[in-house]
Amino acid sequence: MTDRLLALIAFGVLCGFLGILLWQVPRADLIAVVGITVAFGGYDLFFYHRRDDHG
Repeated sequence: MTDRLLALIAFGVLCGFLGILLWQVPRADLIAVVGITVAFGGYDLFFYHRRDDHG
């Protein structure tokens, strides 16, 4: 349970940092890179951390 909570906090910090970055530098190519990064992080959070064996 603690691992899941820390993963959620880390994902929130990542999204917050990338949100500030996009707020300061609103460029189309950067938006695409940030979207891909958040998608990879979300995939890791919701699919990797769902398993118990962690691999």
